[in-house]
Amino acid sequence: MALFTESELKQVADAINNVEQHTDAELVTVLARQSDDYVYIPTLWAAIIALLLPLLLKFTPFWLNGDELLMLQWFNFIALALLFRVPPIMMSLVPKSVKRWRAANLARRQFLDNNLHHTKGETGVLIFIAEAEHYVEIIADRGISQHVANDQWQGIVDDLVASIKRKDTLAGMLKCIEACGEKLKQHAPATESKNELPNHLVVLG
Repeated sequence: MALFTESELKQVADAINNVEQHTDAELVTVLARQSDDYVYIPTLWAAIIALLLPLLLKFTPFWLNGDELLMLQWFNFIALALLFRVPPIMMSLVPKSVKRWRAANLARRQFLDNNLHHTKGETGVLIFIAEAEHYVEIIADRGISQHVANDQWQGIVDDLVASIKRKDTLAGMLKCIEACGEKLKQHAPATESKNELPNHLVVLG
């Protein structure tokens, strides 16, 4: 996960503050290391391979009695369950649809947990990043979504995802905040001075 220094965190907070000076929208940015621990995924894969081991041994010259085969299965299960929990290996074993579903679910929880649905004029906007899943979503409350359709955020989302894959999360995040600010300034320009929600980056995990 991107480990930001105090200076880098301040850059994010300053970028959000700068955007909110020109719009009535309330912008919150959340960065999650990963959306789920996915513990059941490596365990499931290890169990499947251990159960298939007797079938695989039938095609080899090795012959084991019942006790030896059981011990081999247990050793195989434990070793693979531990190996598959190494983060890069584990993430490669998790189906893309599962990663996307978990990240999208966490994004919606964060929208509610950060009170973005309680802002004046329903102008809350969430930039959600799940770094391990390379997942980014921008969720806007009704006061913004009636002016900016979801597909209008997609180019900004794609650019940030590309930055995360290049391991340049901070630069991508700052560019994303600025790009969101341009849209918000256009569709929800500032009519009053307010700051209902904190401007700092929310880091999960």
